[in-house]
Amino acid sequence: MAGLAAAAKLTEQGQSVTLFEAAPSLGGRARGIDYKGLRLDNGQHILLGAYHETLSLLALVGMTPMFMRLPLRLQVKNLADNTDFLLKANPLLPAPLHILYGLLTAQGVSLSEKLSAIRFMAKMRLNGFALKQDQSLKSLLTVHHQSSAFIQFLWEPLCLAALNTPLAQASAQIFLNVLRDGFTKKKQDADILLANTDLSALISDPIVRYLRKNGSIVETSTAIERITPTNNGYILQTKTAQHQFERVILACGPHQLKNFAEKLPKLTVLTEHFTYQPITTVYLKYAEDITLPEPMMGIVNSVGQWVFDRGQIVGQKGLIAVVISAHAPFEQTQAALAEQIAGELKRLFPQLIEPLWHKVITEKRATFSCDYYLKKPENITAYANLYLAGDYTVGDYPATIEGAVRNGIKAAALIN
Repeated sequence: MAGLAAAAKLTEQGQSVTLFEAAPSLGGRARGIDYKGLRLDNGQHILLGAYHETLSLLALVGMTPMFMRLPLRLQVKNLADNTDFLLKANPLLPAPLHILYGLLTAQGVSLSEKLSAIRFMAKMRLNGFALKQDQSLKSLLTVHHQSSAFIQFLWEPLCLAALNTPLAQASAQIFLNVLRDGFTKKKQDADILLANTDLSALISDPIVRYLRKNGSIVETSTAIERITPTNNGYILQTKTAQHQFERVILACGPHQLKNFAEKLPKLTVLTEHFTYQPITTVYLKYAEDITLPEPMMGIVNSVGQWVFDRGQIVGQKGLIAVVISAHAPFEQTQAALAEQIAGELKRLFPQLIEPLWHKVITEKRATFSCDYYLKKPENITAYANLYLAGDYTVGDYPATIEGAVRNGIKAAALIN
């Protein structure tokens, strides 16, 4: 997504752009796949109304956003006792009052716990959502006396959804950045955007059409094997050809920088200290008359964390997607994992019968681990006219589509 965003912005500026993609399709960790006659995603993603750069990018390439836009409503079910937590923003109040009202009227927690959460949000807003020094989100929540119930039902699910990193090591500052942009500026920023098509059709395909329509070149299934500095730029070596360019934006994953160490050894050190977190999406196909009470719901005390009814969102009737973020390696087979998830869903929704089929997709390096002590590299490298683009470079956001788009645009702005 960072490379696509950079290419689109440079094309808009009239630059001569060639985009190389190693895979047959574009989009990286946010792309569509085909399975049993359905178009799925390699991971179920959500966007927020606060993702202004992503929405602006879609407007630039002429894409009418295809989303189910939901005013903030977070329903989280407790598998242990089948009770519910519900936070619903007030659609009639401006930001941030709509969120404070939601906290005050939240169901499933006590009044004292609600007031403590409101005090926490008020204190963070008073400080501009800025910490003097980053710390783990767990320690920040502990210092501000957040109850175990609020942590379990709200702060931890939001942390896993946004940062894909456990509370004990997640960056509190990055989490606060997301809260600041989503909850305190415009009311619509807190809206949940669920794509009602696959992510390739939503983002990467229209960007590629825009690039080609405006004279840029897009080469898929074309891995760059080596980048060699020259006196006036760089030679990019593919399996079959060499290409000369004055300026290069390297938009690979942070773990892939080492692939170019032969000619660009100073890149490897930038991310060799990174660790990574997985995301697994379990698709379960039920009979077409099966629906859930909400398009999106959370679960706690369970293996699954977020549940999406793709029948309501995409029109794929009877298809349920369950997301598991920042998890330890699974010891069971994919079939056993799918069976376990199906069992959890049946406990919550007794109307569910056995699924007709399942599909389990694990991205082992779905995101970098957004640790509070992580040092990120800048877009500018030690090599002249060679820049990095990716959600892992310095920026306010975690490893999300918006984070990637922002960093791609930032890298493009360095080209002059």
